[in-house]
Amino acid sequence: MFRTRIIQILRSLFNLIFPNQCVICGENLQSQKDVLCMKCLCKIPRTDYHLKPENKLEKRFWGKADVERATAFFFFQKGSPYRHLLHLLKYNQRKDVGVAMGRYAAIDLLESEAFREFDYIVPVPLHPNKLRQRGYNQSECIAEGLSEVLNVQVETQTLFRAIENPTQTKKSVYERWENTDGIFDVANVDTFEGKHILLVDDVLTTGSTLIACVQALKKSNCKVSVFTLASA
Repeated sequence: MFRTRIIQILRSLFNLIFPNQCVICGENLQSQKDVLCMKCLCKIPRTDYHLKPENKLEKRFWGKADVERATAFFFFQKGSPYRHLLHLLKYNQRKDVGVAMGRYAAIDLLESEAFREFDYIVPVPLHPNKLRQRGYNQSECIAEGLSEVLNVQVETQTLFRAIENPTQTKKSVYERWENTDGIFDVANVDTFEGKHILLVDDVLTTGSTLIACVQALKKSNCKVSVFTLASA
């Protein structure tokens, strides 16, 4: 009891000296695990696609990849302060942003029966060279947050990036398709045989990367649904 009280006092002192702040508005947060205050979380431009079968995101995959369902947590809008979340996660070593946002999104996903039960959560993999350079996979951080709430295992050993392709940032739609053709593969087709996979990425623009992942996963004769933190 005494030790627990000491830990609580030290934690309170730490929070007082180094307060955890909302990454959008700067308001002090009660929990070190949070990255958004309640006000900013409520204002996030949610897509609510998890509640809408045959939504606009799912239609991007029609005729290109066999996807069960697809959703994104929020819209990636020009000028929106919420774009800052993705920059912190991807370029500023803020892995905690990805984990927290995954948790927030998973709470919403529980509203939909289609997004409650999966056999595995699989983040879009980075090439080993890119992983060494960045130090972490931002999609895996999001997957960890989803896993905490959905209680589904994150699997990172089967789907892999076989080819290190150049960055997609400044490429046209056609160049993005060419850039992702055949770059993913599965290490063992038996791992996902007959399973339902939730494929996770940070942001969806053209969908070319996710489609390439789905095509590789389908070698395992599995069902695939898609989740992205944001959708352009």
